[in-house]
Amino acid sequence: MKYLDSFEIVKLVEELCIEANIRLPEDVADGLVKAKEHEQSLYGQAVLDDLLQNVEIARKEKMPLCQDCGMTVVFVDWGQEVLLVGKSLQESVDEGVRRAYLGSYLRRSVVSDPLYDRKNTGDNTPAVVHLRFVEGSEVKITVVPKGMGSENASALAMLSPSEGEEGVIDFVKNVVARRGQNACPPLVVGVGIGGNFESAPILAKKALLRPIGRRNADERYAKLEEKMLRHVNELGLGPGGYGGKVTALDVLVEFMPTHIAGLPVAVNISCNATRHASGRLKGREL
Repeated sequence: MKYLDSFEIVKLVEELCIEANIRLPEDVADGLVKAKEHEQSLYGQAVLDDLLQNVEIARKEKMPLCQDCGMTVVFVDWGQEVLLVGKSLQESVDEGVRRAYLGSYLRRSVVSDPLYDRKNTGDNTPAVVHLRFVEGSEVKITVVPKGMGSENASALAMLSPSEGEEGVIDFVKNVVARRGQNACPPLVVGVGIGGNFESAPILAKKALLRPIGRRNADERYAKLEEKMLRHVNELGLGPGGYGGKVTALDVLVEFMPTHIAGLPVAVNISCNATRHASGRLKGREL
């Protein structure tokens, strides 16, 4: 049995929150460069130029990529041989978020009550934590600052199995067509297929963590990703919603088993600032 002090979680989460907000992952930055090569619209090219300049300024000046520093989503893969000592996992994650958002002047956007009071918590907590136990003695933490503009463009459908591949493609295409222009395209589109009402959206969000351009390991789903990307880009929304060829940098699919009577499909839209950062901690000997 090994252990981790909760302060190590606090420190890593703090670092990852800052990194994710100021540094766009290389695969997304490269995707913007490639989009510039393919985009024919002059307005679209101008938007992409601005986005690439923004990426560089954020890195050099250590400033947030976007004014919406998001609600902090944290994926934790916890090695089952590791014991957490000190504060609870949620308390540790929240403390890391608190230190990052207050200490680095990241915009704090979380309200304590969703419907009535809507008072800002003042420190961007609580974070949304997804915990999974895995083999081993390491803990992997991935921080995803997810802006609400793109979350508001996302959707879930409980399709009938009879609707099949065509129904899935139509749903994804229609979600982007209705709401994509408000989510700061070019987009990255995460799609979760399977599971049930609560698991499909998590699959869709996890899909956004895969590097763009890296196809699903299952050849059938890899081809589905390519089909959906083609359909989405044929919508012609383009960079910034001004029209053009590149509405999405990629469409990424994750799937899992489901019930014989179900075909849940979730679409989690991400804007051009598809931000996330990961780190690992090793358990220490007791």
